[in-house]
Formats: sequence, structure tokens, C-alpha cells
Amino acid sequence: MHVHLATVLIFAAVAGAFVFLSLAIGKLLRPDAPTADKSLPYECGERPIGPAHINFNPRFTLVALVFVIFEVEIALVYPVAAVYRSAVESGSGLRAFLALFAFVAVLAIGLAVVWARGDLEWVRALSKPASQAGGEASKQP
Repeated sequence: MHVHLATVLIFAAVAGAFVFLSLAIGKLLRPDAPTADKSLPYECGERPIGPAHINFNPRFTLVALVFVIFEVEIALVYPVAAVYRSAVESGSGLRAFLALFAFVAVLAIGLAVVWARGDLEWVRALSKPASQAGGEASKQP
């Protein structure tokens, strides 16, 4: 037991030393000629215009998160689907199917909740306060 732990610790120490030595040697060998142009943020070869911090639309983050969730689902479901036939032949096909069904059901329920809350709408409608909505209704003939 201790021999295996020592092997892992020696491997980790060698890996850490390799990373440290590589960075140190690189620092010594590479040229160091800082200029004002090199310290600017890189924007595809163009000089930056405006501040570095911009207002980023959070809807893009939402789309990215939904994409990542379903990509992870595919990555986790595919191996089970690939060996499903052998699971059926060995008699554990129902268990594999129920595991897949439960996993996909949890994701589907989460999607339904997010959809019902309106979090997937690209542009949300602004809701009016009840006092304004009632006042406008009484003014119309």
C-alpha cells in the first residue's frame, strides 16, 4: 500500500518539477522587450476601441449553458446506448433503460421548469405594474 502511494507521490513531484523547470527555462531564454503596443489587449490585430469592459448580453450565456447541458447529456447517454444490446443480452437491459430514462427525465423536468419560468425567451416582455394596467384599462372606451 505504501509503495503505491510513494509511487504516486514521486510521479506528482517529478511532474511538478518538470512544469516548474519548463517555465523557469522559458523565462530565461525568451526575449523580454515590452512595448506599449504589446501591452494593449489583443482584438484580432486591430487597435482596441473603447473600454475593455463592455456590456455583454447575458442571453448568450444562457444559450451557451443550455448547449453545454445537452452536450453533457449526449456524452453521458452515448456510452450506455452503445452497450445497450449487450446489457439486454446479459439480462440487465431493463435496468439500463430505467437509468437512461431517469437521467433524461431529470433533464426534461429541468428544461420544463426553466421554460415555464420564461428563462428561455430571447426577449422578455416587460410586465406593467398592476396599478398602471388597471388605470389604462379604465381609460379605454
